Amino acid sequence: MTTPATDARTETLSPAPVRVFILDDHELVREGLRDLLEHEGFEIVGVSGSAVEATRRIPALKPDVVVLDGRLPDGTGIEVCRDVRSVDPGLKCLILTSYDDEHALRGAVLAGASGYLLKRIGNNELVEEIRRTADGEKLFAPGVAERMLEGIPEAPTDPRLEALTPQEKKVLSLIARGLTNRQIGEEMFLAEKTVKNYVSSLLAKLGFERRTQAAIYATRTGPPQPPAD
Repeated sequence: MTTPATDARTETLSPAPVRVFILDDHELVREGLRDLLEHEGFEIVGVSGSAVEATRRIPALKPDVVVLDGRLPDGTGIEVCRDVRSVDPGLKCLILTSYDDEHALRGAVLAGASGYLLKRIGNNELVEEIRRTADGEKLFAPGVAERMLEGIPEAPTDPRLEALTPQEKKVLSLIARGLTNRQIGEEMFLAEKTVKNYVSSLLAKLGFERRTQAAIYATRTGPPQPPAD
């Protein structure tokens, strides 16, 4: 008579599988990862070979972990990570790449990725790293923050900062803290579209093309402080 209740409790206590989305432009890699992870008990909620398609699909699927190829024909995994986290800051992204690239590593950290792994990683280690990511761990080794800043010139009195409005300076300081446009909007009580306009304006004034360049610059020089009221 108690067996059904016991079985129900057992089913309730069973952990849900980690839900994973895979982005890689090589079909063999995609399917190999899918087979490996499904064999290890993961649930694959989606796969794609396109950065544009993945950026559209990932927020709706809400995976626990997003495994992103570093370079794709129509974008990069870092850009996908930044874009999907601007929609859902809770998404956890792992960059899985063949390239040991310092610039890309900086970009991954500043995009909010949970880790930057090389494809030569072993299967067992990769499975473990994905589980750790799902648990909320950051996989970057100690000292990565310092490495991010290597090669960025000092500019403590850069006159370009004087061209920024108080609002743009505030946005830049929040970019340096790693916030997404959505998070900046919440912090400053602004619409996300307004924040995007501020970001575009400050990038133009500083002479940068990418948000990551501004983040590294602001971290190196010290985030500008808007004048007190």
